[in-house]
Amino acid sequence: MGSADPLYRVSNPRFDALFMLGADDSVETVDNVDAELIHPDGRRWSATFMTLDEISRVMDRWRETGECFEGRYFHCDDLVIVRDPGVQVMVEVFERILDEGDPDDILQRIE
Repeated sequence: MGSADPLYRVSNPRFDALFMLGADDSVETVDNVDAELIHPDGRRWSATFMTLDEISRVMDRWRETGECFEGRYFHCDDLVIVRDPGVQVMVEVFERILDEGDPDDILQRIE
């Protein structure tokens, strides 16, 4: 079942993560969601999390609608592909991105 509030926030000492859930999304199974990583110093980054299965569904739909050359390509500036759905997986990815260094190397900076 969908979330009543489309903005779902996860907070910890290292960062806040804000997920913009759709009307039919649940935090446990969401497989296509825009998110924002907010560092305690105020720096912010955007990410579009998608599973491989969701990318395939979108491209199949575009085959019918004609978008993106009949679904022959997919492009998203801030795309982060995850193997499994759910906000918890995405939060863990944000944690790992911070562990590995500068989020600017992976995510899109929001000025």
